[in-house]
Amino acid sequence: MGILKLKINNKEIYVEKGTILYQIIKDNNLEENIPIVLANVNGTYHELASELQEEGVFTAVDITNNLGSRTYVRTLQFVLIKAVFDIFPEAKVTIEHSLGKGLFGEIHKNIPLDEKDIERIKTRMKELIDKDIPIKKVCMNREEAIKIFAKYNMDDKVRLLRHVTSNIVRLYELDGRYDYFYGSMAYSTGALKIFDLFYRDPGFVLKYPLESDPFNIPEFVEHKKLGKIFFETEQWGNILGVGDVGSLNDKVENGEIIDIIRVAEALHEKKIAYIADMISERKDTKIVLIAGPSSSGKTTFARRLGIQLRVNGLVPIPISLDDYFVDRDHTPKDENGEYDFESIYALDLELFNKNLESMLKGEAVETPTFNFKTGSREWNGQKINIPANGILIVEGIHGLNEMLTASIPMENKFKIYISALTQLNVDNHNRIATTDVRIIRRIVRDYLSRGYGGEDTLKMWPSIKRGEEKNIFTFQENADIMFNSTLVYELCVLKKYALKELEKISEKSPVYYEALRLKSFLHFFKDVDMSLVPDNSILREFIGGSCFYKY
Repeated sequence: MGILKLKINNKEIYVEKGTILYQIIKDNNLEENIPIVLANVNGTYHELASELQEEGVFTAVDITNNLGSRTYVRTLQFVLIKAVFDIFPEAKVTIEHSLGKGLFGEIHKNIPLDEKDIERIKTRMKELIDKDIPIKKVCMNREEAIKIFAKYNMDDKVRLLRHVTSNIVRLYELDGRYDYFYGSMAYSTGALKIFDLFYRDPGFVLKYPLESDPFNIPEFVEHKKLGKIFFETEQWGNILGVGDVGSLNDKVENGEIIDIIRVAEALHEKKIAYIADMISERKDTKIVLIAGPSSSGKTTFARRLGIQLRVNGLVPIPISLDDYFVDRDHTPKDENGEYDFESIYALDLELFNKNLESMLKGEAVETPTFNFKTGSREWNGQKINIPANGILIVEGIHGLNEMLTASIPMENKFKIYISALTQLNVDNHNRIATTDVRIIRRIVRDYLSRGYGGEDTLKMWPSIKRGEEKNIFTFQENADIMFNSTLVYELCVLKKYALKELEKISEKSPVYYEALRLKSFLHFFKDVDMSLVPDNSILREFIGGSCFYKY
């Protein structure tokens, strides 16, 4: 077989070629308190069940690494699914969306799920983990895999695999149970040292340690409004008859996608009209504040809401928060000494509140314009005067933070949280993270209109996410209402543009594996031509051709 030289933690060892990577971890006592789930050889990540094929630098990958964390969670899901079927063989498990730094899912069976059921499942999961059962990757013919899932009565996986072009598919096997996952898996169940599972009507929440704190389970924080909007989106999926990628692909193939697009857009318009009605009914409302994370479609939403407010006899008057930036030399800096433009203190809060107070009194107010080239505020005589039936529309990341409008009475404000909260998953056991839809939107928009490549966007994304956690997500439950801007068909449209950029990212790039992950689920979607997308759609904000959005 041959002997290969490895460098581990500045120590050189010699290992026989073909040795299982997990054995190298064991033999060199690399297992510590933090679960190790992958290995990295010369910069390339491998599952621990893989064989060593080259010499070089060997690194154990634990759950403080993003790929390691995703692998841990994915393996935990497999153990949960296995435990459920061990106890309730005829049940159906759906992993649906993130909630309170965990995963929310449901278990559909003849007798409704209750807390005792969850306790039994949790006990069974612990038994499977204590047995340290190896998880095997199995390659098989696609038709053979379809037969397995048909026997399991898993129509979602059957639909998905029927649209897969490859004749060979890779399944994972745990104690006789097969499943399909996109992404890596831990070597065995014993790696899952920490988890929690509890009942949350009508399903469960699966909790796990975060990258930033691998030893503890984060506290569950209730997000009732967010949970409600996910339920609404599930109902929209039922109306459309699309619950997973396989069923969406069926609609594309049989020509029903045009109707799906029309109904999906109509659901958006109906919800926007409903929000406008809510605002109109609150006679004291003078300011509408719209906030949401990057690539949520805030600009298009604000324009469409404005039209519906006009239908109700109101005159929407937009105000840009960008014009209230403090001069560049007064901008706060972050921990790295860089300007923190996402800090609320990057805005002139005193001037903004003073202007709002004057406007609400009926006074004509001269507002500033911020010159981004010079980094300073300018005054050009632009004035705003609110008519009796006027209403201010303020769009920006800090809209839900009370500090932004501290001097304005609560009864004069209506707060809206907008985000792309996808409920469409690859199949019942493989969810598409809500942030992934926004990443894809951002990649396409940056590529088509801003001159940034996909690699640039992915490199910026961690910083964007940190800003969102600090400035947006903390305040989302302060909203009077939430709007889900996702469209069930959008990834079919975005796919070809995103893949074009993702394919450019080389193996040497620090975001290569993130690109690989995004490509892995985008390939499941069938293409839909952008010409089918209406010009007032939120999706047009990202692909171009919007009647509202100027590039």
